[in-house]
Amino acid sequence: MGYDVIVVGGSFAGLSAAQALGRARRSVLVIDGGQPRNRFAAAAHNIFGHDGTPPARLFAHGRAELARYPTVEVRAAQASGVAALAGELVVTLDDGSTRSARRLVLATGLRDSLPDVPGLATRWGTTVLHCPYCHGFEVADRALGVLANHPGAAHQALLLPDWGPTTYFTQGRYPPDADTAAKLAARGVVVEHSPVVGLVGKAPALDGVRLADGRILAVDALFTVPASTQASPFAADLGCAFDDGPLCAHVRVDAMKQTTVPGVYAAGDAASPMHSATTAIAAGVLAGVGAHQSLVAEAASAGFRAA
Repeated sequence: MGYDVIVVGGSFAGLSAAQALGRARRSVLVIDGGQPRNRFAAAAHNIFGHDGTPPARLFAHGRAELARYPTVEVRAAQASGVAALAGELVVTLDDGSTRSARRLVLATGLRDSLPDVPGLATRWGTTVLHCPYCHGFEVADRALGVLANHPGAAHQALLLPDWGPTTYFTQGRYPPDADTAAKLAARGVVVEHSPVVGLVGKAPALDGVRLADGRILAVDALFTVPASTQASPFAADLGCAFDDGPLCAHVRVDAMKQTTVPGVYAAGDAASPMHSATTAIAAGVLAGVGAHQSLVAEAASAGFRAA
């Protein structure tokens, strides 16, 4: 047997799980491919005591903290496969080597696919944003837009007027029903049905949007929800169950982040319908504690049976 726990993913959830396990003096390997979901954001928000800190700086600080725990190893590598073999959980790395553990924490996150609108991708994380709670304060009192890319996009448009005057671009695909239209009107949201076909201005700045009918409307920041999928097939490969969420399917976990597969835990965006750094940090701690307590329970049961 190799490690007590392998953590796949070294972002907010993975590093938090490893820290909890390292403080419990368990042997831990963190495998990190270096592609966190929020790598496009200049700053992370709603992290008490660290509001506005660049995510890369937070990750570097987290890895430095982990270096204080002698049982924790962080390896910059890409995991290419996982398997449950003879009571072990085995992870294959991109160089073909394998590592095994008694428990596995999947903190593999989600992968985003942006709407196919010219000029949008080059502004992602700067003036094209996903979450008003994460980035709304920085663009407050400016002309804001919501680009519909999901049936629930109108909900985001209902929220956004607390930060600034808002236009909801239905893209001709997600018009509000009568009840929602009345609520948008009550919030002062302008509904625009002509699709956005391009973004205007010198990227990453945004001056406005070009509509299919030729008009250009002034917009300083555009919010949209990307299509998201699991960034890794590992949970599915192991047979973990999934639940449908408002944006995409997520790995089913219990209160301590145990999946439906014994010994396998999941934390962060891959295992939650709500996506944020702070919820990922909390979930990572729970996954680490849950994995540790399951190891303790296993050892106690073995000792009881031997006695």
